[in-house]
Amino acid sequence: MKRSQFLKSAGVASLIFPATALLSFRIEDDPQLDKSLVQEFVGKSHSDPDRVKVLLAEHPTLLNAAHDWKYGDFETGLGAASHVGNKDLVKYFIEQGAQANIFTAALFGRMDIIKPMLDFSPSILHAKGPHGFTLLHHADRGGDEALEVKEYLMSLGAKETKIPLY
Repeated sequence: MKRSQFLKSAGVASLIFPATALLSFRIEDDPQLDKSLVQEFVGKSHSDPDRVKVLLAEHPTLLNAAHDWKYGDFETGLGAASHVGNKDLVKYFIEQGAQANIFTAALFGRMDIIKPMLDFSPSILHAKGPHGFTLLHHADRGGDEALEVKEYLMSLGAKETKIPLY
């Protein structure tokens, strides 16, 4: 729908919202990221930090882009680097403004994040990250730095490092 069509169809809304509010909406004409580019970025985030940095420099919006591997298996570059335990690349993504999550916190042994999240929602213990990798998997990949988180997750009953997505 074109902006002019949207504004005309707003009718009643224009009586409720000030015209300036409606005019502040901006409809973007920019195309979506190319799916093959996103797939390359996420794929390389598993093993090729140099290529990832080149791609991110050329296409900054790749930072939080997610590739759909199908069947609900969505993965970002940060998710890929996190589940393979590449802490340097994970730190790079976070420094660039990536949307960190509980799986990343588990990788770095951040009990100050993990415990309150599990207190808030205990079912997160069995959350499925990319490819079905669990919090326990990420804590295991974190090594000594994440040992306290790993032991805590196991004390709560975590046993699986990977859960089938479908």
